[in-house]
Amino acid sequence: MMSPDDPREALHAAGLTKNYGPVTALAGVDLAVRRGETLAVMPSGCGKSTLLHVLAGILVPDGGDVHFGGRSIGGLSEAGRSALRLSSFGFVFQDGQLLAELTVQENVALPLIMAGLSRREAVGRARGWLGRFGLAGMEGRRPGELSGGQAQRVAIARALVHGPGVVFADEPTGALDQGTGREVMEVLTGSVAADGASLVMVTHDPGVAAWCSRTVTMSDGHIIADTATEAGMTPGESLR
Repeated sequence: MMSPDDPREALHAAGLTKNYGPVTALAGVDLAVRRGETLAVMPSGCGKSTLLHVLAGILVPDGGDVHFGGRSIGGLSEAGRSALRLSSFGFVFQDGQLLAELTVQENVALPLIMAGLSRREAVGRARGWLGRFGLAGMEGRRPGELSGGQAQRVAIARALVHGPGVVFADEPTGALDQGTGREVMEVLTGSVAADGASLVMVTHDPGVAAWCSRTVTMSDGHIIADTATEAGMTPGESLR
């Protein structure tokens, strides 16, 4: 395992522990995520989502620490962690978590506006991302007027619009059919790669994990396997 100061690393976690009463979600987890790497975390259970939330600074571990770009996340205040997430991390969730009262372009522009960009510039960037994802002409729609696949593409655009170093995805295809899931994974992995970001994705589906270059398997709070994607597998092949 590399060190927290290694410039090849995006995230470096060491000795992470997290308990919920008698349930151990993380039991001394060590994990390094390289810059530009796509990493899937599976299978089901509380450990994988807890790991994602700790890596993103949403949850504070009971023990251990996470470094992003050589900087300790654990040493930041709650406000500092929020600012880090806003500036450097992107998020894609199973249900998209788009704001129903906002238009599609406003949902995508929101992280930029919260970071202090003018509304005009933020919306302009948002429209560019929507066009890139085949959603031109839908900028004024509300989330309820979109299909599941369209909504997830909007969520991916929102996650990437501010140029994050790491994108965290929690079951991004969990609410989609297989065909739409393939389309969403193609957009997600392709866009992350094009932007040079890292992807940390939680999934219970081996077919979805196959889109990533590396898979970490967890059980009872421990990492029990850490493997590269099977050589020669076409991304999404096992989703068919």
